[in-house]
Amino acid sequence: MRRKGLASMAVQTVATSTDPSAVDLGPAAALSCRECGHRVPLGPVFACEECFGPLEIAYDFSAYDTEELRKRIEAGPANIWRYAPLLPVPADVATKPNLNPGWTKLVQADHLAGELGVETGKLFVKDDSGNPTHSFKDRVVAQALEAARAFGFTTLSCSSTGNLAGAVGAAAARAGLRSCVFIPHDLEQGKVVMAAIYGGELVGIEGNYDDVNRFCSELIGDPAGEGWGFVNVNLRPYYAEGSKTLAYEICEQLGWRLPDQIVVPIASGSQLTKVDKGLQELVKLGLVEDRPYKIFGAQAKGCSPVSTAFKAGHDVVRPQKPDTIAKSLAIGNPADGPYVLDIARRTGGAVEDVTDEQVVDAIKLLARTEGIFAETAGGVTVGVTKKLIEDGLLDPSLTTVVLNTGDGLKTLDAVAGTGLTATIRPTLDSFREAGLA
Repeated sequence: MRRKGLASMAVQTVATSTDPSAVDLGPAAALSCRECGHRVPLGPVFACEECFGPLEIAYDFSAYDTEELRKRIEAGPANIWRYAPLLPVPADVATKPNLNPGWTKLVQADHLAGELGVETGKLFVKDDSGNPTHSFKDRVVAQALEAARAFGFTTLSCSSTGNLAGAVGAAAARAGLRSCVFIPHDLEQGKVVMAAIYGGELVGIEGNYDDVNRFCSELIGDPAGEGWGFVNVNLRPYYAEGSKTLAYEICEQLGWRLPDQIVVPIASGSQLTKVDKGLQELVKLGLVEDRPYKIFGAQAKGCSPVSTAFKAGHDVVRPQKPDTIAKSLAIGNPADGPYVLDIARRTGGAVEDVTDEQVVDAIKLLARTEGIFAETAGGVTVGVTKKLIEDGLLDPSLTTVVLNTGDGLKTLDAVAGTGLTATIRPTLDSFREAGLA
């Protein structure tokens, strides 16, 4: 058995004011080990007591009728709670104070397609910058928040490369909970401000994200962390399920059909693995036709441990020290990295990387062609998509979805050289002299 990421940490539980056996998390039936299949009751744990493998949510969907479920989803709210029957949340989740993320635009990107050599009508951008704090992290935090409520946590926390810190701060503020989040000390200033503005504690750790994550795992086991719900550690099985909603929305927005190809950025790798899980669940439920699809992972070359392992044919991901402008993806020891390799190989996809220069070029390309200003992670996915097409790995005749997971206003430093075309006097002669007529 391979030990993977968080699975190598000790099994830890956190004292709460609620009996975990009494919680209502809808169709969630248990926690199941991804490695050995061992099941445990729902609770704030993330690693298997038998093999230290990562735990994930197991569901009971046996009572669902496909057509009734489809109608129920389509009649639901225009946010992730339309999929409440498929998520670890109580039935009344939509009535509680939360940020209601999701149901973001799926943009048919014909101008971008023309630039990349993709057939018209075949390329789409799932633009998750439209979420409340302008990144996909609102999805996963919304799920973790419901688990935190169910288990009686009083403080919401996380280790973060930036976007998650803001999402946790905002969600906690809306829910009336305390937040205290931990970030590397040298994040982009825009992300620091956005995380701090919600009034919770924001703590910079001297080191990179992996150092921050290790600190948080220690705090969980300390009395100082009692009553704390760390969304991406002890609440990770619930948190991770939020990424499934990207797959659900994409398929529903495509008319209840699977995309042929999808390009997903890799930080911890959890988003990619849960997108695959979501697609598989829709197939099993009969909501989409079962047919082949390929999943591609995208990394920045300055932090590309999964891409490096994929190209070398390895099934173990060796950690790297991050050095890239794509800081939201700068996780040198990705917890779900080996599972990403499994999925890319199983589906016939690949994992590729691009340089920082290519990331900036891709940000500008997406903005110029589709009016979507992506943060650096979006530049990574667009840049990798371009590279995959050029290398013949991605078929330009098939329906392809590229994920943009955040707003470019968060990473302005990456494109700081972009500015005025010209400075002129307020006269027509000056306008003409500048060659703008």
